[in-house]
Order: sequence, then structure tokens, then C-alpha cells
Amino acid sequence: MPLDYEELDYQETPLGALTLRRRRLRSLDNLEVYEIILGTGYLMSSLFTTVEIALADLALARLPANSTDLSLVVGGLGLGYTARAALNDDRVGELLVVEALPEVIGWHEREMVPLGRELHRNSRCRLIEGDFFALAADQGFDPDRPGRRFHAILLDIDHSPRNLIHERHQPFYSQSGLRHLQSFLNPGGVFAMWSDDPPDPDFQSLLDNVFPTTETRIVTFPNPLQDRQSESTVYLAQCAP
Repeated sequence: MPLDYEELDYQETPLGALTLRRRRLRSLDNLEVYEIILGTGYLMSSLFTTVEIALADLALARLPANSTDLSLVVGGLGLGYTARAALNDDRVGELLVVEALPEVIGWHEREMVPLGRELHRNSRCRLIEGDFFALAADQGFDPDRPGRRFHAILLDIDHSPRNLIHERHQPFYSQSGLRHLQSFLNPGGVFAMWSDDPPDPDFQSLLDNVFPTTETRIVTFPNPLQDRQSESTVYLAQCAP
């Protein structure tokens, strides 16, 4: 019988203490759950993946159905559910996943997390160590091709535009920050972002000022720990064709 709780890794990082743990939830038929904690806050749980998957699905749904060889960026690796959802779309030819914490990339490369083997062995997927926000403010996300444009950029790092993991991310959530991000999107390209907070009118207004087409979606998902429905926000913004 596996342990009810097991700490798989603990590392001190510039952003705080990083923990990977595995729990067995007896209340949910001994379901095995993986969790990533940074400091005192949860970054990711394999119990709640609906919105991470929806982030990729909603963005890709905005691109032409007859597209081929799409190139995507995912900001934030976590447990990899957004990345896998993107790769499940046969139109995606290349996916770059930008992750600031090398420890998280290491978990996938050593196959310590459920999707590690699937992602790091996929020839269409590149795991890139880097600060998404610093790269977005500079020459872009592909270290081999500065300034490269993509069909979609998906962001799942901060808890919301107001609840940031680190204050240095703040300049991204501005008109100038979003305009610079837009320069790394192809015509008709899509920017999508997860938020754990309700829709933020100020951030929606920023998106409206930068992109010609925007949409905000509420994604609901079951929360068995609290016996209720929970919800998160996905922001979508699209460049002109």
C-alpha cells in the first residue's frame, strides 16, 4: 500500500521553497495526487487540471481547422497538463515550454511526475529553462531564433494579473508589455492566459487596447475536496489576420 503522503523533492529556489509531493486521498477512493508547492502557495495539483487543459483547447480552437505545423509557446510547465493538451492537437508541429525553475524541468526529465516521460520524450516538445516574462520583454522565447513569431502563446504562471508570484512580473501586465508580446505572434495568432481570479475589467481593457479581438471565458470544474463547483478565468486575445 503506498504512503498517504510522500515528499518527492524539496529545493530552495530564488522564488522560495519548492516542493513536489504525492498524496493518496482516501476520501476519493485512494486517488493518487501530485502537488507542486512554492513557498506556502499551491502552484499545481493533478486533481485540478480542467482549466489547464481548457487553456490550450480554447486557444487552438481559434486557429483555422485546416492549419498544419503550428508553433506554440507555453509559459509555465508545472505538471505539464497544458503542454500535453496542446500536443494532443495534431496540427501542432512544435511546442516550446518555458519554465523558470530548472527543478521543475528536472522532474519531467527524470520522469518523477505523471506526464514527464510523455513530454520530455516527445520530439515536438522542447523544455526551455528561462524566465517567460524576461524573454517576453526581450528577444522572445526561442533561444535559437531571436524574434521568432508563433501561432499561439499560452501563459499559466501567475495566479492572476494582480496576484503575482513575483513583483518583477508586473511590467508584463501593461499595454507596453502586451504589445511587445504581440510582436512574437503571427498574424491571426492567439494569446491565452489562465487566472484563478474572476474576470478583471482592468486587464480586459488592456487586452482590448492591444488586440482587435478578445474574449474572457469562465471555466468551471468540480472540486471534490469542497464538494462544490469551482471556477477560473481564461483570457483570449487574437491578432488581426
